[in-house]
Amino acid sequence: MLRTNWRLRRSWCWLAGLLLAVPLLGQTSGTVQERLGYPANARLLVIHADDLGMAHSVDTATFEALEKGWVTSASILVPCPWLPEVVRWAQSHPDADLGVHLALNSEWTTYRWGPVSPRDRVPSLLDEQGYMPLEEPAVVQHAKIPEVEMELRAQIDRARSLGIHLTHLDTHMGTLTRSPELVEVYRRMGREYALPILMERSAGAHHPQGTPDATEEALIDRVISMDPGVSTKDWLEAYKKMLAPLPPGVYQLIVHLAHDDQEMQGATSDHPDWGAAWRQADFEMLQSPEFRRFLREQGFVLVGWKDLARALPTGHGPSGK
Repeated sequence: MLRTNWRLRRSWCWLAGLLLAVPLLGQTSGTVQERLGYPANARLLVIHADDLGMAHSVDTATFEALEKGWVTSASILVPCPWLPEVVRWAQSHPDADLGVHLALNSEWTTYRWGPVSPRDRVPSLLDEQGYMPLEEPAVVQHAKIPEVEMELRAQIDRARSLGIHLTHLDTHMGTLTRSPELVEVYRRMGREYALPILMERSAGAHHPQGTPDATEEALIDRVISMDPGVSTKDWLEAYKKMLAPLPPGVYQLIVHLAHDDQEMQGATSDHPDWGAAWRQADFEMLQSPEFRRFLREQGFVLVGWKDLARALPTGHGPSGK
């Protein structure tokens, strides 16, 4: 009888412990590094290429970087004319880490694109020439949120309907982090499509403006990218100086890849920042053995958005939608 009672008490204790643990199972704890199985003092780095689909030159450089492991992810400008080339490549590389570079701007003065949605359905997203606006403030000032949401859905749905397996969402020129209303629709896209979104915790172009600093969706501590004013001959050293002092955390290095050829020179002719020579410099920096050796010596762990998705709070992660 005593043995039976002891077994019964042990069973009740085990059941009570289980019931107490259930509410904790979905909670997020620890750093992003720890949630991914790395020590808290690890430095994780996503090397990410923007603007895939913008031009053939961008595509060929980015495809090579993805195939050779020089970058760990890239995101697609769905409204741009070279999207079919990206679709064909993605179909032959189904494990590629690709997201949608959600666009509300068309920043080049001689090379423009418009929305995926019918233009008469999203008039607040157009400039006087019928294209997306050149600069971010025009979007913040004029864009109507229902039309923003319609266009973002159209871009995501188009990529998915063409057979591209998406791993994340981010925002072209950081426009979707420029006002609380835009931040909210951006976050809603992430939740509804069960995809992580690019936000950074520290101040920067990808930090949500006008909203509380801490957001569950912010998996990146800081975004690193080249600023205007650096000579291309100093490119590698500039990146090393940005990356070396970083404390433990999760970082994204954004690069813009292309060849300095006639196509890119024409598309970006009056806009040297992020233009043809800039993108060639990024491409050459990535393939430099010195840069890859620097990353190894610094102990950076290279990850992609597929990895980061596993650190999302319960209910935000990929669901197969």
